[in-house]
Amino acid sequence: MFTNKEHTLKGIMATILGVISLTSLVYITIESYVKAGKVPMQYGAVAFLTMIFAFVGITLGVLSKSERDKFYFFSYLGIVLNVLVLAVLSVILYAGAYA
Repeated sequence: MFTNKEHTLKGIMATILGVISLTSLVYITIESYVKAGKVPMQYGAVAFLTMIFAFVGITLGVLSKSERDKFYFFSYLGIVLNVLVLAVLSVILYAGAYA
């Protein structure tokens, strides 16, 4: 374990964006369920921002994966979390459009 490798800062930022996006998305989904869909329009803006954060997070994760001699745990974790956020948003939008 004696190495001079470090975690990539872009990978850490991608993971942070993924956690923020996923937490926000879970919160607005639960609140929308509890209030039976009668939520303020700001929840839609939060969903839109989570989508933007997810795209930025995926971009940062992919860019951090291209750095050499680094640990890539946070790069992979950030990519997975942000893709999960986009998948959940896609399911919500699909269900809203065809339900």
